[in-house]
This record gives sequence, C-alpha cells and structure tokens, in this order.
Amino acid sequence: MLNGRPRRRREDSPQRFKRGVYLLPSMFTVANLFCGYGCVVYATQRDFDTAAVLIGIAMVLDTLDGYVARLTKSSSAFGVQLDSLADVVSFGLAPAILAFTWGLWPLKRLGWAAGFIFVTAAAMRLARFNIQTATATDKRYFVGMPSPAAAGVIASTIYLFPDGPRDQQFAFAALAMVVVPALLMVSTIRFRSVKAIDVGWRRSYFVLFLLAVMLALIASHPRLALVTLAYSYTVGALVMWVYTRARRRPGEVMGGEPIQQGTGDPQAMSSSDSGL
Repeated sequence: MLNGRPRRRREDSPQRFKRGVYLLPSMFTVANLFCGYGCVVYATQRDFDTAAVLIGIAMVLDTLDGYVARLTKSSSAFGVQLDSLADVVSFGLAPAILAFTWGLWPLKRLGWAAGFIFVTAAAMRLARFNIQTATATDKRYFVGMPSPAAAGVIASTIYLFPDGPRDQQFAFAALAMVVVPALLMVSTIRFRSVKAIDVGWRRSYFVLFLLAVMLALIASHPRLALVTLAYSYTVGALVMWVYTRARRRPGEVMGGEPIQQGTGDPQAMSSSDSGL
C-alpha cells in the first residue's frame, strides 16, 4: 500500500497540470474583468487617471489570455464565452461609465443615452463575431472596430485630459468621443489587425529600433503617445476605407465592405485572441 500511494500521485500530477493549464487563460480573463470593475469603481469616485489606466491594463490582459491559450493549446468554449462576457464589462460598460462621469454628465439624459449606445455597440460587436467565427477567411482584418480599440479611444482621451470638460459646449466633444467609436464597432469598415501586419521583424533590425523609440516615447510622454496611437489607428482605418471607395470602378457595388470575418474580435478567438 505504501508503494502504491506515490505511484497514484505521479499518475494524477499530469492530469492536475493539464487542468491547471486550461485554467491559466481564464485567470487572465478574470483579471481583465477585475480591471473593468475597478474602472467603474474609480470612475464613480472621480479618480479618472486610475480608471483610464485600468482600461489600458485590461487591454494588455485581454491580449495575454489569447496568447497563453494559443501557446498552451488550452482554448475552450468556456474560455471564449467567459472572455466575451468580461470584455462587455471592461470594454463596454466601464468606458461608458467612465465617459459619463468624466464629461457626459452635463448633457444629462443625452449623456447617459450615449453611454448606453456604446455599451450596446460593444455587446453587438462581440455577439456578431461569436456567431460568424466559423466563416473566418481573412485574418488580416477586423470587420468593425475592435471593442478594445474603441475603449482605448475613450480611455486615452480621458488620460490626456483628466479634468474633463467644464461646460456643456465641451461636453458635446465628449459625446462624439463616445458615439463615433460606437458606430464604428457596428459598422462593416475593416480595421487592420496589427499582429497580422508584416513589418519585416525577421529581416530588419531597424524595425526593432523603431519599436524601442516608440516604447521610449510612451515611457517619456505616456499621455500624448497613447492618445496618438489610439486616434491614429481609428483615423487610419477611415482613411483606407475612403481610399478604397474612391478607387472603385463605377460598375462595382457601392455598399459596405465585403464582410470577411478573419479575426473578428480580439476578445473571442482561441479563448480570447486579443491584440489589435
């Protein structure tokens, strides 16, 4: 009997390790959810700096859970659904409440209605991806603005201007900051997946140098650098959309972009394949 016990423990350990590996991506997802909840708490206390930073941390965690799931081959249906629900909180509800307490409150009903539109758009963005994942073809693009990117527009703006608008006139600028990303999330405009861009990592050391420069700028001027990245990603997609429309021949259909659900949302691929 004494000889049998160590043997059973050795046999059980691989199975325990396997269960632990499957839980690892979900741990990052729960941490992402915690950041979304924390953002709501700090936003209601008018600590906008901390609230905006928590959304940024949630974006990093959302990237890590997808990366860990792919690395360990531990993606699961449970992880996908948990990640989608967490992202509705972290990149839908939390940015909406942050935006309202920061600058939409002077607009009263119009302000909270705009926040609700943003939450609904984020939820629809995730739901649309979840039902169209099976038809994925082009992994270079997202169809519609990814919800972390939309939340990043709000968070980076508030992080740059933590004092917020002081009158109703400036509150309308905050209204556009919320409504425009919401509309982009439910649109069919294609947004480039950053991780799918071939910038020649294997062929050029100069690219690594540029990355070092970008990290240095973020470290030295984080507020300005982060808002520049968020708005550059948004404006870049709109410019490419206008450019492709202008190049179309007269006989071609002038509807929305062909929906190629390549990456869909970074939140729900391979248990949460984030990263723009």
